[in-house]
Amino acid sequence: MKDSFLSFGSPDLIGSAARSAVIIAFLVFIGLCLLWVFTLATDDDPERLYVAEQSLPPVFNGVAMAGEQITVVILVSLPGAIALFGYDGVSTAVDSALALGVFLLLASRIRATRRYTLGDLFSLRAEGPGTRIAGAVVTLCIAVPLLMVQLRAGGITAALLIGMPTETAQVVCTVLMGFLITCFAAVADLRGTGFVQVAKVPVALATLAAVILLALRRFDWSPESLLSAAVDKSMSPDDYLSPGLWAHTAGFGPLGTISDHIVVILGTAMMPHLLLRVSAGRDMPAARRSLSVAVGLTGLFYLLLITAGLAAAAVVGSGQIRAVDAKGQGAPILLASEVLPHQSTSRVVLITLVPCVAFLAVLTAVASVTFAAAVSVTRDLIVQRGRFRNAIGEPAVMRLSVVALCAVGLILTTALHRYPIEFLFAFSLSVAASCVFPALVYSFLWPGFNRRGLLWLVYGGLSLCILLTLTSPVVSGTKYALLPGQDFNLFPLHAPGLVSVPAAFLLGWLGSARPWERTARNARTVFREAGDQGHALTADPGAPRAGIGTDRDGVTGV
Repeated sequence: MKDSFLSFGSPDLIGSAARSAVIIAFLVFIGLCLLWVFTLATDDDPERLYVAEQSLPPVFNGVAMAGEQITVVILVSLPGAIALFGYDGVSTAVDSALALGVFLLLASRIRATRRYTLGDLFSLRAEGPGTRIAGAVVTLCIAVPLLMVQLRAGGITAALLIGMPTETAQVVCTVLMGFLITCFAAVADLRGTGFVQVAKVPVALATLAAVILLALRRFDWSPESLLSAAVDKSMSPDDYLSPGLWAHTAGFGPLGTISDHIVVILGTAMMPHLLLRVSAGRDMPAARRSLSVAVGLTGLFYLLLITAGLAAAAVVGSGQIRAVDAKGQGAPILLASEVLPHQSTSRVVLITLVPCVAFLAVLTAVASVTFAAAVSVTRDLIVQRGRFRNAIGEPAVMRLSVVALCAVGLILTTALHRYPIEFLFAFSLSVAASCVFPALVYSFLWPGFNRRGLLWLVYGGLSLCILLTLTSPVVSGTKYALLPGQDFNLFPLHAPGLVSVPAAFLLGWLGSARPWERTARNARTVFREAGDQGHALTADPGAPRAGIGTDRDGVTGV
């Protein structure tokens, strides 16, 4: 069992005089968001509900796709990781930005199939209920851990905002935000969530830019001075701009870094909600244009996050950030509280804006993940049987699936609130990188890929992710593990991608090609031909033998 996510001695960022105004403004913002969402609700046919009849404009869909990358985990974790760990945090941000470039390679092919769940895409080479079940299982294994981490981060951010970072306050805030987000996810469709995503992107970018400019002003608008201050006020000035400062690093240093890069890049690119979003484009050129818009906005977002992390280290200091939270996830609010004078109204407005952006990030991220998972459960599991669809209709089945998934995620999050479950985010990325990416590559590029290969790849990759994660340093054997008092740490890497991704490709090839059957078949053919030839020689002793001929006069010769 671990300490709470934030330290009980966290500083009062707002002050008692301004706290009421900040909380009221935050609650009004939440209420306006929910009212707007309910005006976007629709209950039309499934195609309109799931992918907006594949008619979204490319720019709109591209901005919404960029919004899918602005999650609360990224928003509060990356600046803190950069403030505390320097180069290692920056490399993680770069990996996340590169993910859309990887997705761009497959986006046109995905849109051309006109399919939008993993079960649909897995059925490209292998129709049948087994492949659809595999798609739904993988989707749930990606979505449920993501829901837990997002809800936890949102609740803790709200607890920090009201100046009550105790376990009870964190749980209460998590439950309340979970209920609000469930209401949103239960009524929204893809177009509705797209509108909220589009609204979130400029708000998030503008807030980050404002905080960064105010931080730069303290250093006479000199980025070089800001970077020097970040290095000087870091926990390890000599190593801040070099790899290896990340506190969770285990053995096999370079291999562990490669594994982390594989998981972040491939996993982020293969999220089910991102696949659903690209399928809503009008056609393949529109999908490519949407990806171009998304890549540009996402690159700008991560550039601002990197700068915000360095500004947090320069203005606040790594020591104070670590005192509030060992993983640095309070860095954005700490930075916003320090860039303006403590008695100014502008400071209160800025501190209010940061949690509002965080709430939008939680709202949209949880809704998108839950929506994609519910669509998969509805189409790939329930609708295939036809019972509930015929009784209450497919849209109603999807809405009930959303509520059920949110309830499961909320129950698990509150039940595990004492434990460090942040590793579940990396687990979700590992499953996406190991199960989704190899399956789509084979489905699009290898005609010989079949049902057996798909099932071997998916379930083999999933089993490896679970097994290697359970025996890795994130679960036991280290100070930051889920169970620090236990030690069954057999796998030295924190992320299984270095092993699970190549193994999944190998399993897909073995299951489809079955080279051992070809070898056995060739051996049987050789044996049969040899047997047939021996049988012919025994049955007709007077027949000419190999290398012996008979001329017209009956004289034999070689």
